[in-house]
Amino acid sequence: MYSQDTIAAVATPPGKGGVGIVRVSGSLAAAIGEQVTDKTLLPRQATFCDFKDQNQELIDQGLAIFFVGPASFTGEDVLELQGHGGPVVMTLLLNHVISLGARLARPGEFSERAYLNGKIDLAQAEAVADLIDSSTQAAAKGALRSLKGEFSAQVNHIAEEILRLRIFTEAAIDFPEEEIDFLSDAGFQDGVAKLRQQLGTLLKQSTAGALLREGLTLVLAGQPNAGKSSLMNRLVGEETSIVTSVPGTTRDVIRQQISLDGIPLKLVDTAGLRDTEDEIEQEGVRRAKKEVAEADGVLVLIDAANNRNWQTAANEILASIPESLDAVVILNKIDLLDEVLSVPEGYAHPVVGLSAKTGDGLDLLTSLLKEEFALGLVPESPFISRSRHTQALKRTDAHVERGILELETQAAGELFAEELKLAHQALCEITGEFSSDDLLGEIFSSFCIGK
Repeated sequence: MYSQDTIAAVATPPGKGGVGIVRVSGSLAAAIGEQVTDKTLLPRQATFCDFKDQNQELIDQGLAIFFVGPASFTGEDVLELQGHGGPVVMTLLLNHVISLGARLARPGEFSERAYLNGKIDLAQAEAVADLIDSSTQAAAKGALRSLKGEFSAQVNHIAEEILRLRIFTEAAIDFPEEEIDFLSDAGFQDGVAKLRQQLGTLLKQSTAGALLREGLTLVLAGQPNAGKSSLMNRLVGEETSIVTSVPGTTRDVIRQQISLDGIPLKLVDTAGLRDTEDEIEQEGVRRAKKEVAEADGVLVLIDAANNRNWQTAANEILASIPESLDAVVILNKIDLLDEVLSVPEGYAHPVVGLSAKTGDGLDLLTSLLKEEFALGLVPESPFISRSRHTQALKRTDAHVERGILELETQAAGELFAEELKLAHQALCEITGEFSSDDLLGEIFSSFCIGK
């Protein structure tokens, strides 16, 4: 049991609302409830009562619910005072609770206690915050599945497989008289193949789940007046960027988030890339290049109506984009063309023609984005995950592959067992079985107060 001070916080969002909740967790929860309500609260029953201060003056009326640990969210005694959601009322009620012996909770401390008391693992704790922060329906469903433990169950299953292979290997090392041949034992080989397959599947799902949570940042880049702002407005569905016939209208960075079949996309409209003597536009170009460098992908817009040799214009922009970035070339203003532009076979980047003005070709762009950035896999992800989960799975996979290589090339069972040990530790970082205090602090500090 994780024992600390009794903590309290407002668990509902700041501002005015019909209901506001003050949450208390710790050994003083029951006593605080009795002093605030003048009643003995029965466990897991909602009691309508007055909330009074130290002078027995009325603060509010509402419901009080008491949960006896460990049958609570945090695993400790928990009290919830549900009153009217006005900021003054909540402040008065919280201050009174603190005067009775509680202290103000740190961000995420309720979830942190739930984790440290064994009520949830680390991946489930993160799913609490992810569910709150979900920007799409698909993300919310994925976070809920992670909160229910579906992601953790797969992680734990693979951890058991690694442990089983490690026990087999170390037993063979400790008892050489048994003369176990790793490379010829069918059960061992099946176990290794199964482990590799399960790791690959989970890594693929985790990558999609992280994309579902964090979204994809796509920067619209190109020459001035290529139609970047028009496309931005078309994709967002409202006039977010100024559109004129004057080149260089966009000088600052404009950001908008949209949902593409449930996948969060962060669109960034930038200044046109060109040499200019205008000091303000120069700053816009500098910011545009900075956004491109930090993006997940780039949409390179070309004014097809005024660039019949579109490849030259596209290659000029592509030359300024890091090679590691995926880029899609968009030939805009096809509504002004009398002919269909051809794409040479084997062109290095995917190309799509459209009209940001009329919307013609947007369906093709959507399909291309899903294919180019593997967005089609995201809705199939059974859970939501984070980048740290994906990185931990990659380290796990690397250790397993390195161990297999040592075993196959040098018959080094000791090195294989050591790599399995490291793989197991990397994998268990996801659920928190192996976690540093610094990691825990970083994770829970990002939560809202009261959760």
